[in-house]
Amino acid sequence: MDLSLYGTVHLLYLGITLPLSALILFLSKRYAKTERSQKIVLKSIAALLFVWILLNRLSQVYRYSEVRWEQIIPDSFCGMTSLALSLAVLFGKKDNVCLHFLWSLGLVGSVITIFYPTFLDQGPSVFYLPTISGLLHHSLTLLMVLALFLFHQITVTYKKWYCTLFGFTAYLTVGAFQMAVLGLEDAFHIVEPMIEGTFLTAWGIAPIYIAGYALLLFVIEKVRAKRKTVR
Repeated sequence: MDLSLYGTVHLLYLGITLPLSALILFLSKRYAKTERSQKIVLKSIAALLFVWILLNRLSQVYRYSEVRWEQIIPDSFCGMTSLALSLAVLFGKKDNVCLHFLWSLGLVGSVITIFYPTFLDQGPSVFYLPTISGLLHHSLTLLMVLALFLFHQITVTYKKWYCTLFGFTAYLTVGAFQMAVLGLEDAFHIVEPMIEGTFLTAWGIAPIYIAGYALLLFVIEKVRAKRKTVR
């Protein structure tokens, strides 16, 4: 079984999950016409996302020779985003402030990880729980974000820019706690870079992300203004 990047397993995973996600979105758009049915779809995806991120964290708790409960709290941007996004959809209202931070981070993080999963070879097969749960919670995060836009559950606007600031602050606060209290040295890449030998710690990632997000907001506002003019 080839577990390398773009090996047999990776290509098979992409070949199954991407068309399946597209089919789910297509059927949801076609048949979920009422607000109630759309809410059922959204909360079902959110529930699945919560289950898989929980399984992923439990797999980390029991992965080592000793039980390490400090691993139950996500210590990465993607892991925490999957958890927070599932809870924000399950218990939050439409267009709540959490979504304005989570959608972009979830979209970017999930796409990068789905197409560049560096953890594929960590176990004997793709069904090794840390591996399959890692792949699936990223895929479900992508599906969740797309479904939010499909059903108009979020209106992206520069007026909610502050959500990004609060979101990053919250993540880094959790990471600082994990480092200082739980001894997790690589939490949220505050010290350890995302890619070894690069500047991509949280402090290097943040300005790149913020600049990209600001550019995206600018484009969205321009498109929105143009549509209003046409109408």
